[in-house]
Amino acid sequence: MITELARAVPPESTQQAVGYPSLFLLVIFGSLVPVVPTGALVSSAAVVAIHQTSPFALLFVFAVASCAAFLGDMALYWLGQRGVRSKNGSLWLGRLRDRAAPERLEQAQTKLAEHGIAVLVLSRLLPAGRIPVMLACLLAHLPLRQFGRGAAPAALAWAATYQVIGILGGSLFAEPWEGVAAAVGLALVLSVAPPLWRRLRGSPAG
Repeated sequence: MITELARAVPPESTQQAVGYPSLFLLVIFGSLVPVVPTGALVSSAAVVAIHQTSPFALLFVFAVASCAAFLGDMALYWLGQRGVRSKNGSLWLGRLRDRAAPERLEQAQTKLAEHGIAVLVLSRLLPAGRIPVMLACLLAHLPLRQFGRGAAPAALAWAATYQVIGILGGSLFAEPWEGVAAAVGLALVLSVAPPLWRRLRGSPAG
């Protein structure tokens, strides 16, 4: 039975040929449509990578994830800029506004005024922090090139953080699927818990 399962598992070359492009496309899609748990995807890919024999597997995961996150952010910002320039706005700008609560947008605008594009790094790491800061940059008419200077280190920090989560989760278990489950669970908790706590804290008692 174990032998049959081992034969059913694709070789590492096949896993990499399918896994890296899939990770790239899913992270870009998750950057444009913020419903895909991209952090959990990176953590899962890191778990799989530490169980592979290639010494560069983790480096490839980091490179693919950070590049995809950066390109996704740049594409979304460019689409948002088109809405800012248009008198009637745009679908993408409207979606950004819908996902940014007024109080979060006000906080983002204040932080952007105080710290400049450095706030993009922190916004990428905070759950639900990316969209309000991006919208604040759009409303401040920040040029795409200047936004990119902040988005690049933000994408690197984001990819490194979720890769470390995956490494920690994967190193605790002998089986890759156990590490993937632990890493995904931890990544989802980190993404969902803070917004849920803010919502519960802000709801009226009774």
